[in-house]
Amino acid sequence: MNTKHKIGAFTLSEMIIVIIITSIIVGMAFSVLTLVQRHMSSIQNNFNKSTELVKLEQSLKIDFNRYSKIAYNEIEDKLIFTSEIDAVVYKFTNDYIIKDLDTFNLSLQHKTVFFDGDKKQSGFIDAIRLETTKALQNQQLFIFKQNDAAQYMN
Repeated sequence: MNTKHKIGAFTLSEMIIVIIITSIIVGMAFSVLTLVQRHMSSIQNNFNKSTELVKLEQSLKIDFNRYSKIAYNEIEDKLIFTSEIDAVVYKFTNDYIIKDLDTFNLSLQHKTVFFDGDKKQSGFIDAIRLETTKALQNQQLFIFKQNDAAQYMN
């Protein structure tokens, strides 16, 4: 009994070609994965910076409307909010803004303070305009408060 049964199998060259094609596909997949991770990281960074800007805006709006006197000290680069009971200070630096225990990681390009519509260097103010750097697309914040009669009397 001499039966020749051929067993179906792949040759060595076919297996090598499959391994080469698979390694090329895996390499391309990792390249795409790296690009997607970089893109997601930049989106996360932009979101974090925008969130910092929104938190600063909300904090300034609350403090502008809560405190009766607002003064800016150009020499120390401080924004000082005072009332009969409490006081809050914003300290501006090149890379961040400090408010008591809060730190806003924002770089500002320009800072302009106003009183009654006129630009001021320092002293009592009722509005502030902050412009961010190019990292945040030069966004601007303008925060103001309505003055009461007591502000003009002092």
